[in-house]
Amino acid sequence: MRNDLDFAPLYRSSIGFDRVFNLLNNAQRLHAIDSWPPYDIVKTGDDAYRIEMAVAGFGDEELDITQERNLLIVKGHKADAKDGEYLHRGISGRTFERSFELADHVRVETAALSNGLLRISLKREVPEAMKPRKIAIGTGPAKPEPLQIDAERQVA
Repeated sequence: MRNDLDFAPLYRSSIGFDRVFNLLNNAQRLHAIDSWPPYDIVKTGDDAYRIEMAVAGFGDEELDITQERNLLIVKGHKADAKDGEYLHRGISGRTFERSFELADHVRVETAALSNGLLRISLKREVPEAMKPRKIAIGTGPAKPEPLQIDAERQVA
């Protein structure tokens, strides 16, 4: 039994949240997608995250990490090795593509491959213009500057 949520009532009373509703709708549809390679998402600080992906058998040159606006894409392509006939193949070397939706102002800081784990460090950096700022309260009403008419200029 599948329970689809209907976001139509929220569309009537909210403005500018279309992207959030689209993300929630897409998340509902991702149930049957392949879960390989396995990964963890770790929050390492208030604005810091790390993705750890198990990519055993892949080298640096066989992995590609791309950030496009709010989407992080990790691709792996393993060339077919012709060094014998496999009687059993338990280590998967198949091609994969995994994508992660990123929040606004999240960027990739570093990526490192060690002991079969790909570690991608992410950081959210909110621009100064978007941070809350304190507004000083003056004493009394603000007086507008008086307008002065420049009588000496003549329009031709």
